[in-house]
Amino acid sequence: MSKLKRKEYEALLEPMQVELANAARWLQHSDRRLVVLVEGRDTAGKGGAIDAIREHLNPRQCRVVALPKPTEREATQWYFQRYAAHLPAAGEIALFDRSWYNRAGVEKVMGFASDAQVDAFLRAAPQFERQLVEDGILLFKYWLCCDQDKQEKRFAERLADPLKGWKLSPIDLEARTRYRAYTEAREAMLKATHTGFAPWTLVDFNDQKLGRLTLIRDLLDRLPDTRIDAPDIVLPALPGKPAKERYGALKPIPGFKP
Repeated sequence: MSKLKRKEYEALLEPMQVELANAARWLQHSDRRLVVLVEGRDTAGKGGAIDAIREHLNPRQCRVVALPKPTEREATQWYFQRYAAHLPAAGEIALFDRSWYNRAGVEKVMGFASDAQVDAFLRAAPQFERQLVEDGILLFKYWLCCDQDKQEKRFAERLADPLKGWKLSPIDLEARTRYRAYTEAREAMLKATHTGFAPWTLVDFNDQKLGRLTLIRDLLDRLPDTRIDAPDIVLPALPGKPAKERYGALKPIPGFKP
């Protein structure tokens, strides 16, 4: 159980989400681009963290990138190619729910990539990210941590909840037995790709509510000064009495009866 009650958590989250909305407006006026990578353990809470960031942002400006297994054609491309296609344009935000770091994590641990491919990736990733940063992209890389007992509890909750069953896959179940292997892969990844221009930030997600608040606060604190005046919008009075809906060709379906 979280140390924070739901109402307390929401009271702490709301002002941060206002700051996120202000930052999004600043991005549009500054023509900057924001990329946030969210990596971490299975069940750590990547999706929930991303939802908390994007909840009150314009979906046309803020997109979530969660790519499936590469197609046969994509598997023959330059490794970073399919990820580069989802980078944001001016004023946009891309939130990566897993990213090019799949190669250093699940692909390495599950044997989907050879040692030579993983080594090549670890050498290339800093070069790729340097190009992104030098081109003006604001790049933030987060890795969400959780102990194995928490992971086991969350796997069990997913198994018991029909609304979360889609989150369980054979790969997820196999990951249960490879906790230490993922730790070793993460440490090798950090050693090779934690750079001054694109550093990693580890966030404790044993308590997911606290983890979300910690991540968002860190993200906001590391952005440039995003203060910008809100547009001065006025709603003038309507010229007459508000109109009611009128129907001709079709009418609404009957209302739901609880």
